[in-house]
Amino acid sequence: MYHRPVRVPIDLRHSHRLLNHGPLTLVSAASGDAAAVMAAQWVMPIDFDPPRIAIVMDAYNHTRELAERSNEVGVSIPVRAQADLAFTLGSVSGRDLDKLARWSVPTFAGAEIRAPLIDGCAAWLECRLVREPDIETRHAVFIAEVVAAWADDASWRDGRWQFPDDDHRTIHHMGRGLFAVTGPTVQGQKLP
Repeated sequence: MYHRPVRVPIDLRHSHRLLNHGPLTLVSAASGDAAAVMAAQWVMPIDFDPPRIAIVMDAYNHTRELAERSNEVGVSIPVRAQADLAFTLGSVSGRDLDKLARWSVPTFAGAEIRAPLIDGCAAWLECRLVREPDIETRHAVFIAEVVAAWADDASWRDGRWQFPDDDHRTIHHMGRGLFAVTGPTVQGQKLP
């Protein structure tokens, strides 16, 4: 059964928690009339105040080109029910076709950026690039400051992930279209 997410704002000081478990992400960018989206597994928090993340975007990637022009990106965290969409978006170049239009990807506008965010996901980050030309060129790593963060109210409660069912769990790309699904959690205890 499809659950239409209700987006609840996440305090930016805690936005890193949306990525701490290493989920696959869908990174989007827009410039002029063009918009693009790519799948990215290598997205991680790197700072708390201001909240910043690192995103790896290959030099050939069309989404990277739009991000470099606009200096902003959207990061959407898809769920298990979106595995086919995530695999498809990560398997085709936006230079060849408009992926958002071709697969009628539902998007919505962010509060702070122009890049589209992907509807139906577990969480979303709106980001502005903090340009570091040397590492962008040498390592394809982009630094982005999180300026707004949201989560699906069914999956995020009391400041942490609480997946209501298997279809709402986030996914982790293992290669060649194979995904692992975020599993149950365990509570650690301090050793005496």
